Amino acid sequence: MQKKVQHNCPFCHSNIKEINYKDTNLLRRHVSSFGKIVARKRSGVCSWHQRKLASSIKRARFMALLPYIVR
Repeated sequence: MQKKVQHNCPFCHSNIKEINYKDTNLLRRHVSSFGKIVARKRSGVCSWHQRKLASSIKRARFMALLPYIVR
């Protein structure tokens, strides 16, 4: 019997493989109002995409596309 796979992840649902660090509008949706990366349970992203998302957010912060802190 095969397992039924549920695609609750918005990235899996829309078949997105790579998350680009230059797409700041997408990344800002996954950053809280305090500037922290939103957890998997709250955002509904799968573990594979959460790791890619976190590294893209960190890369965008380093390139000064996203702020480290929010005033």
